Amino acid sequence: MSLGYLLYKLKKTYKHGLATAYYRDVVRQSILKTSPISQTTNYSCEINVLTSLNDWLNLIWGLKSFYYFSRRDYALCIHDDGSLDKDAIVALKHHFPQSRFIPRQVADNYVLKQLTLYPNCQRFRGSNHLSPKVFDFITYLESDRMLLLDSDVLFFQEPKELLMRIESPTYLYNSVNRDIASAYTVEPAVVRELMEFTIQPRFNSGLGLIHKQSMNLHWIEQFLSLPGIIGHFWRIEQTLFALCSSKFGVELLPEEYDVRLEKGIKGSPCRHYVGAIRHLMYSEGIRHLVQNGFLKELS
Repeated sequence: MSLGYLLYKLKKTYKHGLATAYYRDVVRQSILKTSPISQTTNYSCEINVLTSLNDWLNLIWGLKSFYYFSRRDYALCIHDDGSLDKDAIVALKHHFPQSRFIPRQVADNYVLKQLTLYPNCQRFRGSNHLSPKVFDFITYLESDRMLLLDSDVLFFQEPKELLMRIESPTYLYNSVNRDIASAYTVEPAVVRELMEFTIQPRFNSGLGLIHKQSMNLHWIEQFLSLPGIIGHFWRIEQTLFALCSSKFGVELLPEEYDVRLEKGIKGSPCRHYVGAIRHLMYSEGIRHLVQNGFLKELS
């Protein structure tokens, strides 16, 4: 092993400081010693998550922090993006024994057949790595209401407003966290002109309530014909959620749920640690949970 490679590894490991490396590489593993979440049987809402080999350990932190602080027992469906190895799958099934686990190969075969009458949808599902968030979630969903939850979201207290919107029978909007800026693959002016509605600005598909009926395949088939929509690989699934939600009816969650890039939890019930601040998930989010006795409570 060359000196240059060793220096590269050291620089990469400690890029964001010793605390980040410690909580990411040492403390983060501690979640695997906690007790499983044994009750996930409430189908008034189902949590759907797509995870990967790089993110599944973060997902366990996110899910356990949600179940602990919310005191809810929503059903759970875990979708493999195709990269999970045997150890990751065993761990996820152990910690969430009543969840449904959908292997990528099984989903590929099943979902693509369900999209036969929607060629644009079928083509997109077969070519985009994040497309299962759009099609597989809805195909496998066993509730009228779905909680979208990315692997990089942590909870620090009960998310009261989110839970109220999920559980109120009269609340009929989709509702997600507000992004730092609009990140879509289509221009709002094009949507207004061709689809005759306005796309909700700053819609983020990492956390929120989605009504099953809002993800209409007829709509998505039309949206996938918009000029330029097959753009940035990770923005397009968010664009489709935003389009469906805007046509269906949408409200953003309150300010305390917003995606932010600066440091600090600031009393928020949760935080979405998007890629630019992923390091803060360890040095800030997991650190905060550990220092406040979260792991002890779960043991």
